[in-house]
Amino acid sequence: MQFGQIRQSSALNPVSILILVLIYALFWFGTLDYRHLIPSDEGRYAEIAREMLVTGDWVTPRYNGYKYFEKPPLQIWATATAFNFFGIGDWQARLWTALTGFLTIAFIGFTGARVYSARAGWLAAIALASSPMWVIGGHINSLDMGLSAFLVAALCSLLLAQTAHNSSETRKWMWACWTFMALATLSKGVIGVAIPGMVFIVYSITAWDWKIWKRLHIISGTILFLAITAPWFVLVAQRNPEFLEFFFIHEHLQRFTQTAHSRTGPIYYFIPLLLLGFLPWIAQTPGALTQAWRERNRQFSSGWLLTCWFAVIMGFFSVSQSKLPGYIIPVFPALAMIVGHRLDRNLGFSNSLGVPWKLQALFFAILGGVGFFFLGEVGKQARPDEIESYAQYTYWIVAALIALISFSLLAFMQSKRNGLSSITSFASGFFLCAIIAGTGHETLGRAVSGIDLVEKVKAGIPEKVNFYSVRILDHTVPFYLGRTMIMVESPDELEFGVKQEPQLWLPTFEAFIERWKEDHTAYALMVPEQFIELQKLNVPMEEVGRDSRRVIVKHPESPSSSAQ
Repeated sequence: MQFGQIRQSSALNPVSILILVLIYALFWFGTLDYRHLIPSDEGRYAEIAREMLVTGDWVTPRYNGYKYFEKPPLQIWATATAFNFFGIGDWQARLWTALTGFLTIAFIGFTGARVYSARAGWLAAIALASSPMWVIGGHINSLDMGLSAFLVAALCSLLLAQTAHNSSETRKWMWACWTFMALATLSKGVIGVAIPGMVFIVYSITAWDWKIWKRLHIISGTILFLAITAPWFVLVAQRNPEFLEFFFIHEHLQRFTQTAHSRTGPIYYFIPLLLLGFLPWIAQTPGALTQAWRERNRQFSSGWLLTCWFAVIMGFFSVSQSKLPGYIIPVFPALAMIVGHRLDRNLGFSNSLGVPWKLQALFFAILGGVGFFFLGEVGKQARPDEIESYAQYTYWIVAALIALISFSLLAFMQSKRNGLSSITSFASGFFLCAIIAGTGHETLGRAVSGIDLVEKVKAGIPEKVNFYSVRILDHTVPFYLGRTMIMVESPDELEFGVKQEPQLWLPTFEAFIERWKEDHTAYALMVPEQFIELQKLNVPMEEVGRDSRRVIVKHPESPSSSAQ
């Protein structure tokens, strides 16, 4: 092959990239409405947004009718806006998560192209786009993806500012960095500015790069940050004096230092999640980190800043007393960028990949084939009512494995002839594997969501009746019913809310029974075992509908339900 042909084969084809991006976007956004919402995050944040829209109160978030100050409202605002424009539904509830996740992939590609090269940017984008944890996280209605998107946008803006060619461009990108940190703070709290701050300090010390502090535009950036974040914090504190102590002490300081939230885990908790979440590119990660270390110098080092970003987040949450899988999602874009840079260097001018890459592609093809021998293990621990659902999910796993095997083999065959295409094919296989397996979860999640129960009973329940939630907090049924419920005895995560407004709940089981006997138009939600207990106590109740997890009942004198 001649030199000109080599350069041409290694170049990015804009038309091909556009087609691939459009196909990717179709799969990314087109699957949002296939699954119903599942507990707890998906139902919780969808319901908070629904209540915000219905009540018209965009300052004080409420969940099931009770004050809910655990998190700031940016994602709730966005979801309520989506409900307002597109109607209330599943894909609308996930739209913000999907949109922020998708745009982050694009921003990583753009940043990688500006900081390194166009090809490195493309490789960084497809590395992130095929990371299983990023793909799954982009299709679950939780706060972690929105937070991660703005944190990463702040990181990318910092990289672009520090590698800019003139002071004007540096200032603009630093203002963007401060803006994104503000939006991250409005997404999930102080962590939105604490993480970038810790990363910056660690980078400065380890790289011995102190000149960077002069290029942060701290005064103007702080003013911009406060202009974005302060209005809501001031308004909500004025209307709710109890907010500040709960939000900053309970939800931030105690969450990190104490085990009160019951989300503990060993110090290595995130290592398996990292390995699985970044699975396609784990083999490239040690080399990429080593390369970043070698490129570290007293001038600004993009690779080392990305490494510090990864290390600080992993370290910070590993020592925290509160651990959840979504906490480490922000590390994947940083890893994707340094891996993209590493792969770009490996491709070089020849645009071919050596034996290690071939072995990697072949390994995952074989691993996918081995997966077929373990299909019988799927659902062995399933409840009796879940056996059929797991059997259906097996077909989705088969489809996911076929995609992984097919594209891994394609990558193996392309590796010598066209390395760039080989990497793209490999990434495509993992993306399809993750999106197919995630989408197919509807076969398991539908029963958990409670949608079938709601569809049976919703039409027959009058609008203006009291609806009690007896000793449970269901995270999906209120959303699908489109109504809040009066909590009974067990406040669950609404403990703060019921303390602030005790008149809105029933603190004891006995109080509920007395209220129920007097409330002749009431309905209630409970677990089947609770219904049996109340029947034994001769409490007047008539079953309206049930599934394997919950029962909806009414007072016998309530208006007839069409769904009995």
